[in-house]
Amino acid sequence: MKSENNSFRISFHLLKSLIASLIIIVVPWIVFLIEQKFDTSFHVWGIYPRSVQGMPGIIFSVFIHGDIQHLLSNSLPLALLSFFSLYFYPHAGWRAVLLIWLAGSLWTWLLGRPSYHIGASGLIYGMAAFLVLSGWLSRYYRLIAVALLVIFLYGSLFWGIFPVQPDVSWEAHAMGVVAGLVAAWYFRHALPQREIYDWENEEDDNENSDNTEPPYWESNYTFPHNIQS
Repeated sequence: MKSENNSFRISFHLLKSLIASLIIIVVPWIVFLIEQKFDTSFHVWGIYPRSVQGMPGIIFSVFIHGDIQHLLSNSLPLALLSFFSLYFYPHAGWRAVLLIWLAGSLWTWLLGRPSYHIGASGLIYGMAAFLVLSGWLSRYYRLIAVALLVIFLYGSLFWGIFPVQPDVSWEAHAMGVVAGLVAAWYFRHALPQREIYDWENEEDDNENSDNTEPPYWESNYTFPHNIQS
């Protein structure tokens, strides 16, 4: 019965993460289709640094893209990295994504060039940075594997934080990375930790007849006293 309950929790958590990541990617597509349908552009809802009219972009800019190529290039990494963040970090994932989204956008508004900054690239860079640093901080082999996979798939993103292309918001990329690193460090106590085996503690658990392990995010997680939800 316990094994069945654990399987249900794992399946339900997987489903929630998939649905959430799907919503995250569907919204920009809906916005883009509305723009095409009504022959309009929402770029004025992007981030325009250090201006009152550009402040709504702190929230809305991630949903707005310049063209179909821009949206296509962001779609897969946005879906994949958001899924990784939510599934492998169930206690810190949502808070980390929100922090990266809002802090990265705010810092872009404060430090960016006087132009409209749109797109989800800043969030993508931030989630990638969060996953890589969090995997290293956790010392947990599953999360380290996720971090290495992110590096393998998106390691070339590193060059996007430099002012190489004038029409690309390297500021949003750089601020996203900073926000991702800050999120990983801030939520470091909420990360799933690796399992401590009996031989490491020199303890004998032969008295425990039920060897069924709960999901790793439940068995290895301890709530820190200094983290406010």
